[in-house]
Amino acid sequence: MKVFCLNKISPVGLKVLPKEYEVYTESIEGADAIMVRSAAMHEMELPESVLCVARAGAGVNNIPLDKFAGEGVVVFNTPGANANAVKELTIAMMLLAARDLRGSMEWVKANKGDELINKSMEKAKGAYAGTEILGKTLGVIGCGAIGALVADAAAKLGMKVLGVEPSEATVEKNKELLKAAKIVSMDEMLKEADYISVHVPLLDATKGMVNKEFLAKAKDGVIIINAARDALVNDDDMKAALECGKVRRYVTDFPNYKSANMEGVVAISHLGASTEEAEDNCAAMAAHEIVEFVENGNIINSVNFPRIEMGARGDAKRVVVLHKAELASGEILKTVGEVKNVLKSASGVKGEFAATVVEFECKDGPHSCLKDALAGMPGVLRVRVIK
Repeated sequence: MKVFCLNKISPVGLKVLPKEYEVYTESIEGADAIMVRSAAMHEMELPESVLCVARAGAGVNNIPLDKFAGEGVVVFNTPGANANAVKELTIAMMLLAARDLRGSMEWVKANKGDELINKSMEKAKGAYAGTEILGKTLGVIGCGAIGALVADAAAKLGMKVLGVEPSEATVEKNKELLKAAKIVSMDEMLKEADYISVHVPLLDATKGMVNKEFLAKAKDGVIIINAARDALVNDDDMKAALECGKVRRYVTDFPNYKSANMEGVVAISHLGASTEEAEDNCAAMAAHEIVEFVENGNIINSVNFPRIEMGARGDAKRVVVLHKAELASGEILKTVGEVKNVLKSASGVKGEFAATVVEFECKDGPHSCLKDALAGMPGVLRVRVIK
């Protein structure tokens, strides 16, 4: 089994791969799986041998999900693996906005040649005074793996936390971390929050969500924290809000040319998941997802195909069918049953795409007959027999 790494992947994660899996970084030809971090894949043409792509991180806007799904390539991500790293950076970002630590440090650097710096700084420090976060209200938009951790940490630091999360399932899943937070509407949060931290994926529905209408509803002097994606914020609207004082500070881990040149912006060079621990965790999870799919047909944390979990395969044989949603899994089971003894199966649908995995034992006839029969069905994208 050949695994191609588009980016440098943590050796800790690569150790999760069985010893018979070979890791390559030079040539993608003949690769069975790809591990990637931030490398852009939109212009890439994958060899037909590629079964899956595992993103060692949560965001997948560098990967053409529908294109790969149409080619029968499963794309995984690693939700939650870097959540603690992003949480810690988010808290640091709030503190950087509350206290002008950057300005203070720059003053020290500029005056390091002053032999009496310890005295002169007492006169200068007033220019860098700030506020405390204790007792302030934090609005958390998106209460998933990262947002819930941020909410919990902020509450423990003495902040009032208001969460905005439309998914009841997400709130229930993270209820322990959110027990000190109050889930409210977006408008209610905007009226009360002194700080707003955004933790949602970049989708068509969320692109530019922090815009003039959003900011107009916020408190005067609000601080916006963005450790998610730059395009969630409308740069022109943010610039106008900073200039008029509506926004006190904009702290972003995703600076671009516009935001990096705005007054009132504290820009960090995309360090959210850049910790040794996060890189190890993401790589290990990505490797585990590849192995589960290759060895057992299990689809865990895919962003373009449904979740399928059938446990370890053991000595049994399985067929993995990736197909369009309009093809009913029952038709696939019927076809398998005509040539094999079906032991168990699992299926699911995600948007336009679906997956059906069937465990079977042999009747008469080679596996190639089964594969050909399934591949000929309308809507089938890929068939793989695991034996």
